[in-house]
Amino acid sequence: MTVIGFHCSHEQIAPGRLLRDVQHAEQAGFTAAMSSDHLSPWSERQGESGFAWAFLGAAMATTSLPFGVVTAPGQRYHPAVTAQAIATLSSMFPNRFWAAIGSGEASNERVTGDVWPRKDVRDARLVECVDVIRRLLAGEEVNHDGLVTVNRGRLWTLPDAVPPLIGPAVTAETAARHAEWADGLISVNQPLDVLQQVLDAYRNAGGRGAARLQVHLSWAPTDEEAKEVAHDQWRSNVHGPPVAWDTETVEAFDTMAETVTADQVAEVVHVSADLGRHAAWIQAYVDQGWEEIYLHFVGKEQEPFVDAFGEHVLPQLDPQPPAPATTARPAVEREEAIR
Repeated sequence: MTVIGFHCSHEQIAPGRLLRDVQHAEQAGFTAAMSSDHLSPWSERQGESGFAWAFLGAAMATTSLPFGVVTAPGQRYHPAVTAQAIATLSSMFPNRFWAAIGSGEASNERVTGDVWPRKDVRDARLVECVDVIRRLLAGEEVNHDGLVTVNRGRLWTLPDAVPPLIGPAVTAETAARHAEWADGLISVNQPLDVLQQVLDAYRNAGGRGAARLQVHLSWAPTDEEAKEVAHDQWRSNVHGPPVAWDTETVEAFDTMAETVTADQVAEVVHVSADLGRHAAWIQAYVDQGWEEIYLHFVGKEQEPFVDAFGEHVLPQLDPQPPAPATTARPAVEREEAIR
């Protein structure tokens, strides 16, 4: 069973328009959706930063799609706030929501004025945040003193079933580390051999749950137009870690992007006017074992992409809805946890 989802890119599209886009995507045959969660875009040309959690409530209320979000507790968000947001959405929309919990990027997190920690410190903070969030979602009163501090935290509105917490990883090392706590894996398109290493590392370390993949693509009626869209919107995003993690400002990303060519962008974005070629790229990921594929058209004008893929690409892939998003516990266990 293959899930083909629509990625909601808040860095690029105003939330009202993005809401109409995801509604359109459902009508076109996409069977799920996921959302970014940014305070800052990657470039002036993208130019948006809608609040993901407000958008998620509206999108889930006006579609029947299951949704996920990639978020980063620990600095911009206290983990108790993240847990409350997850619990509320999961309570309103049972079995339709998952959250990928990452260690964050300086461009979003430095707004607090706190020091941007080293990667090893961020990774340790992430594990603490996951533990806090899980305990709060289980109905516990939580006290915690460490890289994050929680003083008598408790959630009073709890979902009937605990939603999955997903581990985001672009390297095999990170994927193996997340296997210790995650209910699933999410990554982004890379060469197939690299993705195989990521997937194998997660599974070999005991990782459970669905493997999700976000795929960046650019389609237009001509190759030249598709290339221009990708270069305009995504040339600030060709730099991998640690640059992507540690760069703080839009201006810095744009400066680094000044010499990035369209061919370099095509190394991280699938660029083609050929819809059959896009279908083949996606099928290769399905064949590799990625159970949920989330398509991110990197342009701002989503409607032509949605229409074209809905008519010509999705039928080749026969997308299905995902399994219910839950790490369900019997109600009696939940009641005991609350007591």
